[in-house]
Amino acid sequence: MNIINVVELVISIISVIVVIYGALIAFLAIVKTEFMRLKGKYSILRLRVIRADLGTYLLLGLELLIAADVLKTILEPGMNELLILGGIVILRTILSFFLNKEIQEIDEERREHPELFEKI
Repeated sequence: MNIINVVELVISIISVIVVIYGALIAFLAIVKTEFMRLKGKYSILRLRVIRADLGTYLLLGLELLIAADVLKTILEPGMNELLILGGIVILRTILSFFLNKEIQEIDEERREHPELFEKI
């Protein structure tokens, strides 16, 4: 196993760790939000922020996965590897587009109504 294979494997593992970490943070935030709901302090804005944060971690994980797949494609330039890389890039582009749109909406709401976001 050469050094590029090892680097590709390490980057792939890091991408999985980033996604799992983001999912764990989102899960804990949702649990906290549900406890707030029981206390009568529910905010739909909080859920939107949690979704945007999770999307950010997913994007970072996908970026790392793209880097790993680029290395793999360099080592094994087959059609299968190129199709996998293309699929991941398309998925990342679509996710990025919608996540950026949602983040912009949240930022706009935050500027217009900062009092609603103080508790988040």
